[in-house]
Amino acid sequence: AQASAGSPSPVPADKMPAPLLLAALLSPAALLPRAAAPAGNALPAQRRARLPSMAAGGAADAADDEKLAKALKAMTGFANSYCKNTGTTYCSDPSIPAVVIKGLAEHKVVLGAPLCPCRHYEDKAAEAKDGYWNCPCVPMRERHECHCMLFLTEENEFAGDSQKLSVEEVESHTESMGSVL
Repeated sequence: AQASAGSPSPVPADKMPAPLLLAALLSPAALLPRAAAPAGNALPAQRRARLPSMAAGGAADAADDEKLAKALKAMTGFANSYCKNTGTTYCSDPSIPAVVIKGLAEHKVVLGAPLCPCRHYEDKAAEAKDGYWNCPCVPMRERHECHCMLFLTEENEFAGDSQKLSVEEVESHTESMGSVL
């Protein structure tokens, strides 16, 4: 079957960028077109249960929601500045950097460091403490190689023109997804 005019054609899993594949595995519906998500910083219950002290409810929820909102704002600002300072751009599909930024923010809250959300770790806390895979990771800093496809050089076939995303854009692209943790 052919894709309809104006919609992207399906990408085989072996050619799919890591963050998009991660999104598909966590929530296949996240890859389907959807209406803009409502604004706000509320976390769905299934995500709240994965974050420390968020499962308890009450005042902890509000405090942790605030921490996550603050981390999301900080990581979005950091990513925008890093793109500008390094001459890199975001992926042409804005959901890719949105997923990565959201994962970095969640790791910042849970682990205290923006550990790359696109890799598997036996011990996330130890990896965050080590710092090698904290964003920007060593391969990005040394060679401009971003496994997550967050920061793309112009030679990358998925590179877009944008060096800026708003917090609202990140939220709208990730609202219906589960946690990337």
